Amino acid sequence: MTTTTANAPACVGIIMDGNRRFARERNLPQLEGHRAGLDKVREVIRWAKEVGVKNLIVYALSTENLKRTEEEVSHLFKLIRLSLRDFMTDFKKEGGVLKCVGDLALLPLDIQKLITKTEAETMDNEGIHFYIALAYGGRVEIVRTVQRIVAQQLEPEEITEALIAKNLFTYPMPDPDIIIRTGGEQRLSGFLPWQSVYSELFFTKTYWPAFSKQEFFAILDEFSKRKRNFGK
Repeated sequence: MTTTTANAPACVGIIMDGNRRFARERNLPQLEGHRAGLDKVREVIRWAKEVGVKNLIVYALSTENLKRTEEEVSHLFKLIRLSLRDFMTDFKKEGGVLKCVGDLALLPLDIQKLITKTEAETMDNEGIHFYIALAYGGRVEIVRTVQRIVAQQLEPEEITEALIAKNLFTYPMPDPDIIIRTGGEQRLSGFLPWQSVYSELFFTKTYWPAFSKQEFFAILDEFSKRKRNFGK
């Protein structure tokens, strides 16, 4: 591995795809695939810390995911509750700041309260900033951003790129340098449409629970070799 803290990306985004197929191919319940996916998130946080990645965002629950069967959505909510408690414990011990981004009002009230508690208890920590996209959709984010700006009753010339960025769900997270999607699909599926305009995209057929440290570091190495001119 040639990636070091000096050339590590400032922000990495991950679309975690393949949990259900991972479980299905192993004759496991879908919930076990999601549990394995949660374990993988905790591993990747550690890998990111090793090379000095300062910001990591994972796409955990889209607004479209909320349209799945009632049983599966209920399981996902249970896993979110579990994961928030696990992350709070991890970050208290090891450092790190957790923030959830998305249309959080779509989540059950107890999860909203747990998010508030977890964010409050980690906000003053040192270390990696870890963002979880929950009930997130790129178009929904843009709509909510426009609504916030309209409510400010600004003049047209006062509306700038910086103002829009400041009103996004993800603020103050920097735009991701890299977006990785596991599971074989080659699209962003509504993940960070505003923030990803200059992101380097990496797609892998590996299902999320099987994503390895070797593959993660290989992607970081490839990123370090790419020349980025941001359209200039």
